[in-house]
Amino acid sequence: MEITRTIDKSAILTPKPCFTTMEYAGKLIYSSSGKPLPDPSLYRRLMGKLLYLTHTRPGLSVSAGYLEQFLSNPTNMYLEGDKRILKYLKGSISVGIFFSIDCDFKVKGYTNSDSGGCPDTRRSVFGYYFYIGNSLVSRKSKKRRVMAKSSTKAEYRALALVGCEAL
Repeated sequence: MEITRTIDKSAILTPKPCFTTMEYAGKLIYSSSGKPLPDPSLYRRLMGKLLYLTHTRPGLSVSAGYLEQFLSNPTNMYLEGDKRILKYLKGSISVGIFFSIDCDFKVKGYTNSDSGGCPDTRRSVFGYYFYIGNSLVSRKSKKRRVMAKSSTKAEYRALALVGCEAL
């Protein structure tokens, strides 16, 4: 199983698991969070593995996508974010996508948007999930190219994009 190999190969993991993938008290800011890593290859390899795992663990996609922004200039704070995701994986090893045999074939979609969610650029971040019955079939999280003037406008843009994707 890829998750256990990632956790076993990572010598930086402490034994205590976490129950969330990110600290929600404060966001990391690109320009002022921590000291640059002397060797960023550890961070980049770990991020590659975590991004691979988001295909079967969609709950990681927001956290991994957020930390992916900092591949060009990683710091010790972002490496701590990666460690937290690994701790979460250790505590939730049996969680994953479930494809049910009993399916009603109803398509359900969910979306959310965060106006000014990126602290550096103040651009909104939106995401969506699509289910057929109880099985997840599509998901996406993306930072908008333009800044929304209000949270309502960001929500409407996210709904319009999800509507286009559903067709």
